[in-house]
Amino acid sequence: MAKLVALYKKPADAAAFDAHYHATHVPLAKTIAGLRRYEVSSGPVMTPQGESPLHLAAILSFDSLAALQAAMASPQGQATAADLANFAQAGVDLLIFDSKEV
Repeated sequence: MAKLVALYKKPADAAAFDAHYHATHVPLAKTIAGLRRYEVSSGPVMTPQGESPLHLAAILSFDSLAALQAAMASPQGQATAADLANFAQAGVDLLIFDSKEV
């Protein structure tokens, strides 16, 4: 499996972020061909020491790195990426990698 991890920093208006994320961004992302699983954090995103600068973590799973890259290059992937500017003004870190069970 390949993963895209999105780490969203704490926004100035968490309620507006959450409303847009769940009503607009998630449904948009779910139109991306090849998306196998979409998980989001539930509750605070913390470190072992306590608080973190993050508001939400999302993990999107695809069959392979090639499938993930094709999905992100698709019109739906491009529209989803463009939507970040509409709600993630505090910033988001995107990580992409292949994964395997050990």
